[in-house]
Amino acid sequence: MNRTVKRFKAGDKITIEELAYTLDHSLLNPSITVDQLKDGCKLARENDCVSVCVRPSDLPIVVEELAETDVLPTTVIGFPHGTATTESKVFETKDAIKKGAVEVDMVMNFARFLSGEYDYVEDEIKQVVDVSHESDVKVKVIFENHYLTTEQIKKACQIAEKAGADFVKTSTGYAPSGAKIEDLNTMRENVSDNVEVKAAGGVRDLDQALEVLGTGTVRIGTSGSKKILEDAKDRLKEGKLVIPDESV
Repeated sequence: MNRTVKRFKAGDKITIEELAYTLDHSLLNPSITVDQLKDGCKLARENDCVSVCVRPSDLPIVVEELAETDVLPTTVIGFPHGTATTESKVFETKDAIKKGAVEVDMVMNFARFLSGEYDYVEDEIKQVVDVSHESDVKVKVIFENHYLTTEQIKKACQIAEKAGADFVKTSTGYAPSGAKIEDLNTMRENVSDNVEVKAAGGVRDLDQALEVLGTGTVRIGTSGSKKILEDAKDRLKEGKLVIPDESV
């Protein structure tokens, strides 16, 4: 299947297939069972979601469930607090790649970032990026924006891009707040065209998803993929899917 990344803007029409290709179906809740993992993979397969993002120990199951499909097996590194050692994050990344991950979402050590230890943060991201890129694996860096000011989000964007990250990402979904439109706009404006933006945390319905995509964000991490896609199919019966104009 020929699928390309597309950045949307206000007024753009979007198809069900394009919408599904923005969804990283998230299966990260600590209580998710093996049966629920398999059900989530089935949902992603049937709807051609871009990926399924799971806990590291679940990768072998998910890789098997997604075999011979275009859905990407993805996992998290240093999740959800980002406070594992750099050595642990690098090992976790190597192990994830060995088990079949083709993208990793690493949590920035935002406590060190808030302490002003920018060199530490950049070096850690770069070490994970270097190991990943050796195997053509993409890296998304999670900032956990709830704890950051706008200026700090800008700084984090600069650090992540300098370290070679492929994506910058808003949240783990486990902080008190998740993806915010103003933060997504800030992130898109403060990385180059070589870096993409991913939203995560609190995007659970179609209207939220379309608003997020209007910022130029190309990925949405969500456990609400089923509802988003069902709502999209219902709306298509009435007309078309359109990215809203946030200024209206």
